[in-house]
Amino acid sequence: QVQLVESGGGLVQAGGSLRLSCAVSGRLFSLSTMGWYRQLPGKQRELVAGITSDLSTNYADSLKGRFTISRDNAKNSVYLQMDSLKPEDTAVYYCNAVIKISAWSTFRGYWGQGTQVTVSS
Repeated sequence: QVQLVESGGGLVQAGGSLRLSCAVSGRLFSLSTMGWYRQLPGKQRELVAGITSDLSTNYADSLKGRFTISRDNAKNSVYLQMDSLKPEDTAVYYCNAVIKISAWSTFRGYWGQGTQVTVSS
């Protein structure tokens, strides 16, 4: 059983910062790419940022410069530092991890339960 547990969401004023954390636990043989997605009200889930096991990163173009993704491989954790937050960043943020649970299994994606981020104007 694999679990992704997110934390760090909440209510913040515009211009403020939040740091999201996601810890992966359970049966892990190999942990590959990790990332953050978000789902704005009434919209489809979209990629925020991703990070590979060798720490290469990619970001949604609209978020570059304000959001920073990082990970700690020793802790099987990924983080999202969000600065200069805007009301339009209000969304549910989801952690995603691509995991292989055994030597003979294939990689597949797992999701956290989501954490609400609300930015007030």
